[in-house]
Amino acid sequence: MSPAHKIVRQYITLPAKLAAKVRTLAKTRRLTFNRILVELIERGIESEQRKNRQDFFELAKSFRKATDSAEAKRFGDKLGRLVFGS
Repeated sequence: MSPAHKIVRQYITLPAKLAAKVRTLAKTRRLTFNRILVELIERGIESEQRKNRQDFFELAKSFRKATDSAEAKRFGDKLGRLVFGS
């Protein structure tokens, strides 16, 4: 098995209502509880990445449209934090 496909066992605790929803979804899609969790996590990560890209492009657009240096600096600082972290 390649390192990219290595399986790592993780133990998580879910609130009962959430676990019931996941179990229902798994049954509906005829998947195991673990498989549906993996799919949901993958979708969540993809969604977060899309949101971050969208935030970046909106901020870059505002930076380009900035009319004064203080505004440009503020947007530039935000872009820096978004790209490189706090």
